[in-house]
Amino acid sequence: MVILDLLRNMNVRIIGSGKETIILAHGYGGDQSIWDKILPKLCESYKIVLFDWSFSGANQLKHHFDAEKYSSYEPFADDLIALVDEMKLESFIFVGHSMSGIIGCIASIKRPTLFKRLILVSSSPRFINVEDYEGGFDIAEMEEMFRNIEEKYDVWSTNFASIAVDPSDPPSVDKFDKCLKRMGVEIALPLAKSVFLSDYRHILDKVITPCTIIQTKVDFAVPNSVPTFMHNTIKGESTVEIINTNGHFPQLTAHQEFLNVIHRVLTS
Repeated sequence: MVILDLLRNMNVRIIGSGKETIILAHGYGGDQSIWDKILPKLCESYKIVLFDWSFSGANQLKHHFDAEKYSSYEPFADDLIALVDEMKLESFIFVGHSMSGIIGCIASIKRPTLFKRLILVSSSPRFINVEDYEGGFDIAEMEEMFRNIEEKYDVWSTNFASIAVDPSDPPSVDKFDKCLKRMGVEIALPLAKSVFLSDYRHILDKVITPCTIIQTKVDFAVPNSVPTFMHNTIKGESTVEIINTNGHFPQLTAHQEFLNVIHRVLTS
């Protein structure tokens, strides 16, 4: 019953075929549908595990989301480990988008033997600028964003989607906007504070799992200095791959080039 409850609560789907398993984890505001464009090709060669985090609008239990419990990434990492333990997975490739990339790093430190490779997509260990680090935002900008989320969420979500996703791909912008609206302001506000005020730079030199860091040419949330910082700080082997698109969602707006990178990394 425990495994059935856990798999059901996280909307786990297992599709595809292959000896190796890839886990795909979405980020803030998303759900597992953000991976839809890459699934047909990946399923030809790999077993794919998809799920929805507890904050996702696609999760029927999102109204039970505990903002205090999930005020840091560690509980998410614990949920990930519990999930793979219940599935009895002994080794897998983890693809984490945005916040999930850092969650994957934390989980890999706790249980390094589980993770064959980390693929970190548009991920950042810190979003706030400090004297010796460019995170992309000043604290005043973040405080303004939090006010907009709280006071006019529907307007904010539409505007946020249009800058987070390459506007030259309107269907993908609309997809993310709908995901954000399904999540709702009650979750979006506390989770935004947990994500955008976080600082996990200190954990990177404990990551020994091989990492591939995927970044777009221009990402409003993650300046190009961030993947360089991560590459230089991660203890294990790491590489940086730049995809020729704009925005925070290369799996949506440049899915073929994204697949090409995944294929090259996993078959080299």
